[in-house]
Amino acid sequence: MQHLCRLILPLIGLGTAVVFSGCASSVSFQTGQHPGTFAAQITKTVRLDYLLSLPEEYGKDKSKQWPLVLFLHGSGERGSDLNKVIIHGPPKLVAKGKQFPFILVSPQCPDNQRWEPEVLNALLDNIIALYSVDKSRMYCTGLSMGGFGTWDLACNYPERFAAIIPVCGGGEPFKASALKKIPVWVFHGAKDPVVSPERSQEMVNAIQKTGGNVKYTLYPDAGHDSWTATYANPELYEWMLAQHR
Repeated sequence: MQHLCRLILPLIGLGTAVVFSGCASSVSFQTGQHPGTFAAQITKTVRLDYLLSLPEEYGKDKSKQWPLVLFLHGSGERGSDLNKVIIHGPPKLVAKGKQFPFILVSPQCPDNQRWEPEVLNALLDNIIALYSVDKSRMYCTGLSMGGFGTWDLACNYPERFAAIIPVCGGGEPFKASALKKIPVWVFHGAKDPVVSPERSQEMVNAIQKTGGNVKYTLYPDAGHDSWTATYANPELYEWMLAQHR
């Protein structure tokens, strides 16, 4: 059961309407260099269209809560045509008739933008409010730009996820300590000409230094497309769904 949906939310802290605090009497006109303070409340209205796939048994038992997977596509699928989102990954499998035992949420990043953690976090809040989600079994995965988005989202909101699966992406190693308690399975192609596998290796090394739980699959002959084999592997989903917060 797949639906086309959209999210339109006002977010605090993101930027368009600005409310300043302070008064003219506090302004300093001293010459030279001296300290100052700036405070403001910033709001921004955001919109994400997304595909939603519910398990076949969803709703039959009103008390049952379901795992949730957030899938983040790559840069080539950005825009306003949701048909692009089904080109790769789990949405492609669902479009071909695959039944998953979890709620699958596949947003579309607008043209000329990248995945923003604050926006994705707001989307998750909205999905949790609308559907029967097991918050102890929420997962994020993505490919290429979506792999970068997966790392970034999890580093900013580690309390959200029971596990993450970044595919041919990369992150900021200095943030890896945030992932110490999150099981991570990383995938990359050794011959990737678009995103160097070193980007994944750096994150794996950084997590290992914190004592975290990380697995790394490096396909020796794969180029940038390391996702087709990854998302076709039943072991991936078995491992993922076995993880709980």
